[in-house]
Amino acid sequence: GRALLILLLSATVSLLGGLIFGYELGIISGALLQLQIDFHLSCFKQEVLVSALLIGALLASLVGGILIDHHGRRRAILVSSLVLLVGSLILTLARSFIGLVIGRMTVGFAISVSSMACCIYVSEMVAAHQRGLLVSLYEAGITVGILLSYALNYIFADVDEGWRYMFGLAIAPTAMQFLSILFLPVNPVKLSSWDSDCQKGLIQLQNTEDRQTAKREPYKEKHYSFLDLFRTRDNMRRRTLVGLGLVLFQQFTGQPNVLGYASKIFHSVGFQSNSSAILASVGLGVIKVVATLIAMAFADKAGRRVLLMAGCVVMAISVTTIGLTSCIAPLAMARDCKAAADPNASHSLTQHPLMPVSSQPAVSPILPALGAGKSQAGPGFAATRSLAKAFASTQSREGVPDSSLTQKRVLIGQAKEETVGSTGPPFGGAPWAERTVLNWITLLSMMAFVSAFSIGFGPMTWLVLSEIYPAGIRGRAFAFCNSFNWAANLLISLSFLDLIDAIGFSGMFLLYGLMGVMAVIFIYLFVPETKGQSLEEIDQQFSRKR
Repeated sequence: GRALLILLLSATVSLLGGLIFGYELGIISGALLQLQIDFHLSCFKQEVLVSALLIGALLASLVGGILIDHHGRRRAILVSSLVLLVGSLILTLARSFIGLVIGRMTVGFAISVSSMACCIYVSEMVAAHQRGLLVSLYEAGITVGILLSYALNYIFADVDEGWRYMFGLAIAPTAMQFLSILFLPVNPVKLSSWDSDCQKGLIQLQNTEDRQTAKREPYKEKHYSFLDLFRTRDNMRRRTLVGLGLVLFQQFTGQPNVLGYASKIFHSVGFQSNSSAILASVGLGVIKVVATLIAMAFADKAGRRVLLMAGCVVMAISVTTIGLTSCIAPLAMARDCKAAADPNASHSLTQHPLMPVSSQPAVSPILPALGAGKSQAGPGFAATRSLAKAFASTQSREGVPDSSLTQKRVLIGQAKEETVGSTGPPFGGAPWAERTVLNWITLLSMMAFVSAFSIGFGPMTWLVLSEIYPAGIRGRAFAFCNSFNWAANLLISLSFLDLIDAIGFSGMFLLYGLMGVMAVIFIYLFVPETKGQSLEEIDQQFSRKR
């Protein structure tokens, strides 16, 4: 009975942790539309507000590992929940721009620490044959949280000061997580002992010799310094290579940009109505949730390596297909601000920070919808949307494109007069029927990409990271890799239009396809299979094998 209770509480903590993470990433897209009017935010201030979460998360990546290793996983989750409650209250009661920035930084710090501590705590808490399922539950929570944030963005879109409700509602799941963790033990307790797991045949050892060696060597927790991550001691350097390789390939296969590009592809296949952006976001969100549930079901059966490699192969084929179809029927990618709702429409602020807004060739269609001044809806707003999209992925984590609400508000009342596709067909150089077929191929490829990411890199990266390091340095190692994940995500998202200028749209997607192939090779050569093995056993395997 106690084991079942611990199992259920562990699952609750994992799911709620992911839910809060996804919710906080997604909610800013809707809140920003109201905040820019209520606080008269300039383009720069909007970018600062969106960036504040990232700054807090990066800060947490630097110091969170020490907190997790030195003060324990459970305490780290408790502290992060309290910090998140404080951050949510600051945001809900904010009366100034500075208050909003401090609140978002506080929230960013809290969700970053929580994400690391939850994955590690749950991986240490449960038996080997359940670890894949319960750690992947965190990723499922993220996708559900992002979907929930879009639903609430939609509900509170026309409510006066609706952003206060959007930020404030995060308090409920945070309080539930805090209460759940209070009933869990301080030190992780395995729900069934290592020996009984072996006898039940739940732990499949590589071979009999490994099993005998593991039994002869009683597991002792060792102490490590941060610099040990780069030394040959216990094969730590190889573990660091595996961790960094996974988080970097997770981003360099182009995931943030393929998602952010969703709305343009949906428009190209004929979804020209007001609902197109909502379809793009919610539709992809549902696909992600379903794919993550499939990953949860197979993580402990098929194994981490198999899911990672299968996901990478499908991702590489998908982005290559998108690249080839866009060679035949190129998509117009302009560096202007005609559609401020499109996350990839413009990085004009980053490119031409001194150019006055009035000199831009087109007035943003967001003006009649929001009644805002030009200074609030020019290129900087689109750049802010790009930044918002960059941060809404996260630890990958990944996210659904956060342009849905923007586009919904922008297109209301002007669907007949002016849609994104109204200035001419988005494709050129191919007959109409052929273009239609190519558009649908592109759309299906994008859906396949999203599914493959949610089965492979999405959940498996964090599962493997929570398994391969020794207990004494697990928190710091996880945090170290996590900081690279945030940095790579930002780099990929901000280099999107520069890459298009340099090598063309199709060239960029073909490059992502090449990165996918390299990721498959990397996983095949370096990433070990860890399914069904205890954490101690994985550690001993790594320590012995060169």
